[in-house]
Amino acid sequence: MERRTPLSRAQLVQGFYDAFPDTVVIMDAVRGAGENAVYLWTYEGTDNGPGGTGNRVRFNGWEAWTFSDDGLIARSTGTFDAEE
Repeated sequence: MERRTPLSRAQLVQGFYDAFPDTVVIMDAVRGAGENAVYLWTYEGTDNGPGGTGNRVRFNGWEAWTFSDDGLIARSTGTFDAEE
C-alpha cells in the first residue's frame, strides 16, 4: 500500500473534487474500540470536471484510524477499489 504524506493525500482528494464537483461521501458505518476506529464509506459523483465524461461513479472504501491522546486522528490507513 502506498504511504501518502498529508500534502499528497490533500492533492489526491482535491483531484477527486476537481473531477467530480458534485462529490458526496456517505458514512456507511463507524466502529470504535479504545484508541482505534474504522470508518466505512461510499463515494458518489459525476465526472463533470475538466474533460469529464458525464459518467456517474459509485464505489466503497474504508479508513482505519488511530487517535492521539488529545482525540485527533494520529494515523489513518485506508483504501478503495479503483476498479469498482
